[in-house]
Amino acid sequence: MRIKSIIPRLVSAALVGAGVALGAFFFLGPNDTVATNGKAPGGFDVRDIQARQEPEGGIAEGPKDEIQARQEPEGGGAEDPEDETLTLTIPKMDQIEDDAVPDAAGDDEAALKEHAAIHLEGTGFPWQGEANVYLAGHRLGFPGTDSFLAFWDQNGLEKGDEVFVTDSEGTKYTYRVYEEFVAEPTDLSVTKPVEGKNVLTLQTCTLPDYEQRLITRAELVDEA
Repeated sequence: MRIKSIIPRLVSAALVGAGVALGAFFFLGPNDTVATNGKAPGGFDVRDIQARQEPEGGIAEGPKDEIQARQEPEGGGAEDPEDETLTLTIPKMDQIEDDAVPDAAGDDEAALKEHAAIHLEGTGFPWQGEANVYLAGHRLGFPGTDSFLAFWDQNGLEKGDEVFVTDSEGTKYTYRVYEEFVAEPTDLSVTKPVEGKNVLTLQTCTLPDYEQRLITRAELVDEA
């Protein structure tokens, strides 16, 4: 596993968990403001983030019943991995290589803070048929944890880029990016299966104000 690159000018930044909230539905926002004179990758001045705080609370605020009521896609069987932890590698994203991604609820603050991403509880898994494997990570995150800058460069993904997911039994799934779009904070449709496809969805917040959600979608092209 390569040593994760952390921009030196951000090492002393008191960044908090920004960059993942899907409105009243998805993820945590920061509880403090940024206190740094540094700049993030790409020249974005992190001082601009001061006073722009996402709504507090987690994914399960709001329509929690709707999330729990959705069943995972059909296609699983007795040989499905008992351990649902996934391992994620995205060559085009600097921080994401061999990162453990647990299955967790969107209001699981510990999982969100300590991991580069979580798999949204109740959405699909790669070994299922018509699945939407929904993964989300912090845009800024928490210094000293795997969440720090985890999905900072998600916006750099392009059509044709590959995303690799490995399950706990060693099966490797290769996904190829086919679309990117911005969703409203209350748009729950992004978590649902895509008819006729096995897809993986990556989600983080848009910059600089976190008002919308950046969605990158990739389709399964190989399983080994």
